[in-house]
This record gives sequence, structure tokens and C-alpha cells, in this order.
Amino acid sequence: MTQNIVVALIVAFAALYATWRWMPAGWRRSAAQKLASGTHRAGLVNQARADQLAASLAKSSGCGACDTCGACGKADAKPLTTH
Repeated sequence: MTQNIVVALIVAFAALYATWRWMPAGWRRSAAQKLASGTHRAGLVNQARADQLAASLAKSSGCGACDTCGACGKADAKPLTTH
């Protein structure tokens, strides 16, 4: 019984992480702000910590995050040619 609960929690966490990771950047920023303001309203953190939480959650985790952060290279870069 306990093993099933642990496995269910691991699977739920993995599904939540995958959803957050592949969520469009605009949605992720909005959800991060709502989550952070909810923790502040609930009295779990002060406003400064809520702002830090929102900034941390809104960050993309690398290339392919559907945002214009410039992390994937420059659009005006010349393609490599081999002669």
C-alpha cells in the first residue's frame, strides 16, 4: 500500500514537471505569478520572497522554451559553410 502511494507521488511529480517544462513561456510566466501571489495571500511567504519565487519559476530551463530570450543563438548569425 505504501509503495503504491510513493510510486503515485513520483509519477504525479514527474507529470507536473513535464507539463511545466513544456508549457509555453507566456503561460509559465502567468502561472508562476499566480502561484507566487497565492503563497503570499496564504501567508506562506512575504512579498519579496513571492517575487523571487515568481521570477525563479518563470525562467525557462533551456533552449526550446518558446521564448525570445536569445539563449538558442542569434538569429542574424551566419550559417557555417564548408568548402
